[in-house]
Amino acid sequence: MDSFSGYFNYLGQEITNPSWTNYLYWLIGLSMLVWIFEIVMPWRKDQKIFRKDFWLDTFYILFNFFLFSLVGYNAISNVGVELFSDFLGIFGAENIIAIELQNFPVWSQLLIMLIIADFIQWNVHRQLHRQPWLWKFHKVHHSVKEMGFAAQFRFHFMETVIYKTVQYIPLAMIGFGIKEFFVVHMFAVFVGHLNHANVGWNYGIFGYIFNNPKMHIWHHSKDLPTHLPNGMNFGLTLSIWDYLFGTAYIPKNGQHIELGFSGDEGFPQDFKNQMIEPFLREKHKTENYNFKKEIYNDHKAV
Repeated sequence: MDSFSGYFNYLGQEITNPSWTNYLYWLIGLSMLVWIFEIVMPWRKDQKIFRKDFWLDTFYILFNFFLFSLVGYNAISNVGVELFSDFLGIFGAENIIAIELQNFPVWSQLLIMLIIADFIQWNVHRQLHRQPWLWKFHKVHHSVKEMGFAAQFRFHFMETVIYKTVQYIPLAMIGFGIKEFFVVHMFAVFVGHLNHANVGWNYGIFGYIFNNPKMHIWHHSKDLPTHLPNGMNFGLTLSIWDYLFGTAYIPKNGQHIELGFSGDEGFPQDFKNQMIEPFLREKHKTENYNFKKEIYNDHKAV
């Protein structure tokens, strides 16, 4: 109950008392900045400013970063953290911090935090494509048919649960400063915005370090190369992991490639059904199979 009321009050403070670490207004500001980039220097010039599903993806921003936490995730995660702390208390431990970084220079804290968090996310992202049960949730993100900055936020709420759960213990073992964590997170949001934006940038030589729009467009390609059947370009902020582990793939200019995934023609186009799709898909397949079987048997009988 404290988590519910606390997060509600936090949102109120975010709106009425903005500060330099105000997530809401930083998110709005970065979104508007990248959207201006799209308008002023569009890569796909025939793509509309209000592209396909623009408003759907805008709602995803509101849901995934504010409403989802308000309706339950923040409370559940806080209870989980408290239970974990109680478990540590059995062994006389107050926390699991193994490396204390708060006394390091700020620049080194930021760098270490970015590298560790992004490497964890890269591995999780690979598994979202490799494991069938995880891919059911990740399909929501790959249902994007026209890329724009807000497409970064079209993802199933279960991805938040998966990413945060996997990240919790590794990051909890390192004593990060909260302000440094905020800076790294907003930088990741900014890069993610640009990766999905309708701009044709690759950052030159720095494209081998940072993910970029011309690289990430291939991650959303509907057609996958035979040697990378589970996808490619899994980096979120950094591209270096893909180059190091052989999952980088930019065969040509991907300005007008078809986006999506095989069989996406029947994928839901609205928020509600995209949320329930991963949970109902197998049931639908069974019902569809039984329906076709009945038609076949009727036809055979005739």
